[in-house]
Amino acid sequence: MFVDSHCHINFPELAQRMPELLENMRQKQVRHALCVSVDLPTLPQVMALAEQYPHIWASVGVHPDYPDTEEPTEALLLQLANHPKVVAIGETGLDYYRLEGDLEWQRARFRTHIAASRACGKPLIIHTRAAADDTLRIMREAGAAVQDGGAGGVMHCFTESLAVAEAAQEMGFYISFSGIVTFKNAKALQEVAAAVDVSRILIETDAPYLAPVPHRGKINEPAYVSHVAQYLADLKGMPLEEFARRTTDNFFTLFAHAKEHADAAR
Repeated sequence: MFVDSHCHINFPELAQRMPELLENMRQKQVRHALCVSVDLPTLPQVMALAEQYPHIWASVGVHPDYPDTEEPTEALLLQLANHPKVVAIGETGLDYYRLEGDLEWQRARFRTHIAASRACGKPLIIHTRAAADDTLRIMREAGAAVQDGGAGGVMHCFTESLAVAEAAQEMGFYISFSGIVTFKNAKALQEVAAAVDVSRILIETDAPYLAPVPHRGKINEPAYVSHVAQYLADLKGMPLEEFARRTTDNFFTLFAHAKEHADAAR
């Protein structure tokens, strides 16, 4: 059984194919998926999917790539996170790759999400691109680390160095690998994935983006997380079934509210 720990199935190119998408997940044994919020205007779409389907979970947050959107307050994030199908805060973080100029607003937004995560006890989904040093610094300063009272979280769609992965793990964070790890030109990332212990690994699609080999260049979907799992299992010399079980257990360990809700629904 697989879990897609990060996807955006509310995006139009996937939402319009929902019955097919869910059937493809079933056939590939992708039993759960976390639909991740990127802004407040589209959050109702995310929540509607989570409310309709028992195996779909939701997060609440505003992505760092959205400068001209409603700014979340800690109080609003806490109000939204109170929903039983919301299992995480994010995605949040820093992205210095796409945007330039004074990005203090990104750093302030990141701190707001960390504060909300600490207050509600739900883990963070962190996006970082071309901003690893500042991301780790703010995580430490704002108390995102488990040892500092934070709820921990995951570094999603990880593409950074092993040193960054180790620093995040020291703060109690998991490392999530997407279809990028299957790309032929991702040798450095593959070395990182080989070094990260399976006890700290999650798998994801980031659908509709970053489809793994053999679907690279196509619209991604949660069913394709099975290819990410197969690649990483082979990389680590593990049976696929064991790798699937371990990463699924990791998901429900990190996102404890999902486990509580799933157990209660049995």
